[in-house]
Amino acid sequence: MSFSADTLLTLWHDLFWPLLRMLGYISIGLFVANVIESLNWTSKVATLARPLLRLGNLSDIASASFTMALFSGISANTMLSEAYEQEKISKKELILANLFNSLPTYFLHLPTVSFIAVPMIKGAAFIYVGLTFGAAILRTLSILLISRFILPRQERTESMQVEGPKEAGGGWNAIVKKSWIRFKKRIRTIIRFTIPIYIIIFWLHKAGIFTTMEKTMATYFSFLSWLTPESMGIITLQIAAEFTAGLAAAGALLQAGSMTYREIILALLVGNILSSPIRAIRHQFPYYAGIFKPKVAAELIFYNQIFRIGSLIIMGAIYFVVS
Repeated sequence: MSFSADTLLTLWHDLFWPLLRMLGYISIGLFVANVIESLNWTSKVATLARPLLRLGNLSDIASASFTMALFSGISANTMLSEAYEQEKISKKELILANLFNSLPTYFLHLPTVSFIAVPMIKGAAFIYVGLTFGAAILRTLSILLISRFILPRQERTESMQVEGPKEAGGGWNAIVKKSWIRFKKRIRTIIRFTIPIYIIIFWLHKAGIFTTMEKTMATYFSFLSWLTPESMGIITLQIAAEFTAGLAAAGALLQAGSMTYREIILALLVGNILSSPIRAIRHQFPYYAGIFKPKVAAELIFYNQIFRIGSLIIMGAIYFVVS
C-alpha cells in the first residue's frame, strides 16, 4: 500500500502532529504532577482551595487538583488519576473532584471566548458569557452540595507534608530521578491507550460518522419551534462546524437587524447544548483516555456532560422566562 506525498502531508497535519502535540502536553502535565508529589507539595498547592473544598468533604488531593486546574487541566487530571490508582481517593471522590474542576477549566477558556464573542455579537456577548458563567457556578455549588452528603468527613489533622527537595529525601537530582521513573511507568500506559483511541476517532471522523451524526441532529429541530427560523442557522453551524462559526452567523444576523440580542443568546445556548456531546466524544475522550483508563474516562465525560448540559438548560430557562 503506497501513499502519495499529499496523503502523507494530510496524515501528518491532521493525525500525527495533533497526536504528538497532545501526547507532549500530557507528558509535561504528568511529569509536573509527579514532581509535585515527589516533593510532597500536595498540601502546599492545596492551600488556596482547601477551605472551599472542605465544605464538600473533599481531600487535599482534590484541593491541589482544583488549584492546578487554574493553570493546567492536564496536570490537574493527572494528579487525580495518580491518586485514584494508588487508592488515595475513592471512585466517588475522583468523579466529584473532576467535576469540581470544571470551574477553573471554565476560567481558562473564558478570555478566548470573550475576545471572540464581543467583536462579533457586541453587547449580547456579555449576557451570553454571564449565563455560561452562572451555569459554571451553579454546577460547582451543586457538586459541592452533593459531595458534602455522599463523601465521608475529612480528618482535620496537621499536614505532615515536607517543604522541599532536601526534606523529601535528597536534592533535586533525587527528586527528578524519582519523578522520571514514575513518569516512564505511567507514560507507557498512556501511550498504549491514547494512540489507538485517537486513531480510531480520527478514522471515524474521516469516514464521515461524526458528520452524519451532526447533520442528523441539525435536521430534527421540531422540538425547537419556539426559536426563530434564523436561529436554526446559528445552531446548525455550531453543531456542524464550531462555536466560532455560530458566532459569525449570529454577528451577521445581528448587524442586518434580523435578530435581537435575546434571540441570538438563546440560539447560542441551544447550539452549545446540542453540540456538546459530539465534541466531547471527538476531542475530550482521546485526551481523557490517555490519563485515565478508558472506562473511567468514559464515566467522567458522561458525568461532565450531564452536569454541563443540565446547568446550561437551567440558566437558559431562567433567561427565557425573565428576558
